[in-house]
Amino acid sequence: MSTIPLKPGIYYHIHNRGNNKENIFKEDRNYLFFLTKVKKYLLDISDIYAYCLMPNHFHLVSKIKTHDALPSEYQTGKKRIHQPFSNLFNAYTKAINKATGRTGSLFQEHFGRHVINDEKYLQNIIMYVHLNAVKHGFTDDYRKYKHSSYHSLISEGHTHLQRHKVMDLFGDKESFIFCHQAQQYHLTHHLNEIENEDC
Repeated sequence: MSTIPLKPGIYYHIHNRGNNKENIFKEDRNYLFFLTKVKKYLLDISDIYAYCLMPNHFHLVSKIKTHDALPSEYQTGKKRIHQPFSNLFNAYTKAINKATGRTGSLFQEHFGRHVINDEKYLQNIIMYVHLNAVKHGFTDDYRKYKHSSYHSLISEGHTHLQRHKVMDLFGDKESFIFCHQAQQYHLTHHLNEIENEDC
């Protein structure tokens, strides 16, 4: 797993999996619980553009807030930007361990983080994340999968996701939908070309 530092104003593809390939989501309610922890720990320091949660791993597309928009303790260096991610994993692990009677680490020690350095790559990573459940055989159609941000992004309901920025990135909602459909159609030929990492 990559250990590059998280820096203000930078987009990242964040991912992690269960320790020893163990499932991190044991039952349906765990997915929503994890998202409540994402909201609690990450929204102060980052904007979330997309996510996909699968039984044994997850993906997030996130932008760390600019230096001036971060809470003061991060601006001064009193706290490090990676700490909320560690807090998220620790809080979720403690809850799952208590509920299931397990002990020890649930996630791999170092979460993956990869810099997204241009808009085209950002587009591709968002689609990659939404199609990841298809890639790994958890569904045959990303539109049927309920544990990704796809439906929240195309809906009109309240969301903490950066919906308007995502739609602007693709042009509009129709283009967002079309691009995802095209990627699903070409999945077997092109999905592995979108990103080199096999997560």
